[in-house]
Formats: sequence, C-alpha cells, structure tokens
Amino acid sequence: MAEIDRPARRVGRPKTTVLTRELIANAALGLLDESGPDGFTMARLAQALRVRPSALYNHVDGKEDVIASVRELISDRIDVHGFETLPWDEAMLDWAHSYRVAFATHPPTIALLATLPLSGARRTMRMYDAVVAAMLRAGWPAHEVLPTIVAVESFILGSALDAVAPGDMFDPAGSEDEVPAFASAYHARADALGDSPPADAAFTVGLEALLDGLRLRYARVRVATP
Repeated sequence: MAEIDRPARRVGRPKTTVLTRELIANAALGLLDESGPDGFTMARLAQALRVRPSALYNHVDGKEDVIASVRELISDRIDVHGFETLPWDEAMLDWAHSYRVAFATHPPTIALLATLPLSGARRTMRMYDAVVAAMLRAGWPAHEVLPTIVAVESFILGSALDAVAPGDMFDPAGSEDEVPAFASAYHARADALGDSPPADAAFTVGLEALLDGLRLRYARVRVATP
C-alpha cells in the first residue's frame, strides 16, 4: 500500500512578533498617521503589533517614551550634514527643506511633537546640537541661538501643514466680484506657478525672506555683542 503523504508537523511555538524599540516606534508613527494623537493609546499600539500591552513595557517606559522614539524617527530624516562644512545660512536652507519634508510626511505629529518636551529623544537632541554648534562657530551670540532656531522651526512647521492642504483652498470662485483684488492675485499666482504646488512656492518665498532677515540680524548682533 502506498504511503499517504501527511502535512509536515510544525516545529516550535506559533510565530509571534519580536518586539524592538524601533519596531514599536514605527508602529506608533503609523498609528498616529492613521488615527491622530487622539486615537493613539498603548492598547491600540499593542493591538497593531499583535502583542499584549504588557509586552510593550519590556522595551519602553510608557506612552511618553514611545512618543520620544517617534520624535527620533522623524528627526533622523532631518539633514544636518551641511552644518559641518557650509556657512550657517546655506546649511539652514538645506536643514529647513528636509525638516519640512520630514513633518509634511506625517502631519498628525506636528501639533503633538511641537507641544511636548524633548525628554528621552536623545537623537533629536543631537540633531539640535549640530545646529547650535555650527551657529556658535559662526559667531552667533549664545543667547540668540535657540530663539533663532525656534523662529525658523515655527515657519517650517506651518509650511509642513500647508504642504498637505488643498492647493485650491484660496480659490475665490463665485465671489470674484466681491473680492476683485484677492481674485486677481489668486489667478496671477496660478498663471505663474502652472502645475507647481502653491505650498512649495510659498515655502520658498518665506524661507528666503526669513534667511534674508536673519543675515541682517546676524550682522547686527555680532556687532552689538562682545
């Protein structure tokens, strides 16, 4: 009699998720993108990873620690290499562009991370340290450095939100007679940009203006500060 083929017997335990801090952070970032800060809980994170909530605490201390890891994931995508070799303003231009892309890719994190302390996000702190060190080497007075960085960041984060807004959000269609100047400016912009995203043009204009102003301030504070 021919031997009947039988399915191979499985060896070992059923496959389970092998947790790491990086895996938890990536899952948390995905959950934030999907549900926003209000929908982010440790229970939902555990569900997304198909583990018990208690298993998360072998790798993170709690929700704040997870958010610190998410902050690190995003700040890892912000390019600070230019601060090693370029003049401070050229390096800040590159930094601002990569910063905007990093947050525009994950808009629900903007309001969350912009209002929480950096506690626990060591890689993010090292990113800031590179920027601060370059500005100090360039001769920025120490007391001016963080206010300058925060001012640039405020513009970048607003621009990151603008990057995901509808391109026609300013369209005055149907009200042109009531707001003729506004309507004329809207159509002039559309003609000038063609298929280019309006948010990109606005970011370029704003960043150039901001850096022009900072160059003037840099020259002034260097003279005023011994």
